Formats: sequence, C-alpha cells, structure tokens
Amino acid sequence: MVKVVIVCTSADECMGHKTGLWLEEAAVPYYLFREKKFQVVLASIKGGEIPIDQSSLSGDFYVAAAKKFIEDEEAQKKINNSIALSDIDFTTVDAIYLSGGHGVCADYVGNETLKNAVETVYKAGKIVAADCHGPIGLAQCVKPDGTPLVAGKKVTGFTNSEEAAVGMTDKVPFLIETKFKEQGAEFTAGPDWNPNICVDGNLYTGQNPQSSDELSLAVAKALA
Repeated sequence: MVKVVIVCTSADECMGHKTGLWLEEAAVPYYLFREKKFQVVLASIKGGEIPIDQSSLSGDFYVAAAKKFIEDEEAQKKINNSIALSDIDFTTVDAIYLSGGHGVCADYVGNETLKNAVETVYKAGKIVAADCHGPIGLAQCVKPDGTPLVAGKKVTGFTNSEEAAVGMTDKVPFLIETKFKEQGAEFTAGPDWNPNICVDGNLYTGQNPQSSDELSLAVAKALA
C-alpha cells in the first residue's frame, strides 16, 4: 500500500502572531489520498494535538474539505493525536507532504528531524511535496551532493507579494521566494491567491492554499 506522511506544524504562534496549521492544506490532501486508498499518516513536529489557525476556519477560507475535516470524528482523533515526526521510519514512506500555515515558520525552520526526513525521502527517489509555507522546510535541505535541495529546480511557495499582503513580511524568519532564489532555484510566482504548482523530478511544490487541490492531485497521480 502506498504510504504518505502529511506533516503539520506543532506551533500555535509565529513571532507573537497567533497561527497554526492552515487546515485546507492538510485536509485536501488527506481526503484525496484516502480516496485513492493510500495509507495516510497525519504527523506533526512534536506529535499530539495540531493547532489550527482560526483564520482558516472562517469565510471563504473555510473550504469544503476543511469543513468535512472538522466534522469528521476519525479525522479529529488523528489531528488531536498526531504522530511525532521522530517516530516515523521515512525509509518506508512513498511521499512526504509538508502542509503550511504560519506555524511552520516557527518549527519547520532549523528542525533536524524534518531535514533528515525530507532528505531521506528525496534521496530514495520518492516524492517530496510542500504547499504554501510548507516549502520553508525545504530551505535547510540538501541533495546527496551537498547542494541546496532546490538549487536548479523549478519551485514555488508563498510569494513575497502574498507575504506582504498578509502583513507578515517582518514576522517570518525569511521570505521563501527570496531564499529559494538565493539558493539557485528557478522560482515561479503566479498571481496572488491563484493556484500554481511546480513539478521538477520528485520535488512538488504549491504556492498557496488555493494550490492544495492541484498539488494533491499531481502527487496522487504520480503515486497511483
């Protein structure tokens, strides 16, 4: 059975800003992968309860998959009792999928367990996927030859323009777009809040929450 680990933040704030997981970015792949009969592991940096950014539960941001997730008893058990990243053997995983939310800016960055997980999956030729702020966890990763994971790769992630639009430019450890360009990536920025994904080899990235459907579908297609 195909095994996918969806990684989520354990942090409920970033530089004093209350945040957490942007639910759409975990709920969409969770349901799509389960529909494909994949084994889906909901994981987080520390394990246990995953904090949800309340903004992702309001207005137009509260998408159908997120509503379904909140009302789903089994899904709620999983998000309240997530598996710690350190408890997973990533040599047995077919894909790792980094969800976002500004919480990841606090606990993906500088996390050795996440770094090792991504590098293990990538080196094995399996799929590494990341959406929105999830790609911030890729900046610390390297290819087997020691060069940055994203160097020479077509990638995307939450753009400088989008970060400015939400007033978080000075509250994140670094800007994903700027960092990836510095690391030699071919960064593709689509219009703000519009779906945009990049696929380069076994590296799959999405720009924003609106990209979660397309990114999940691309990963699922590759794993089918």
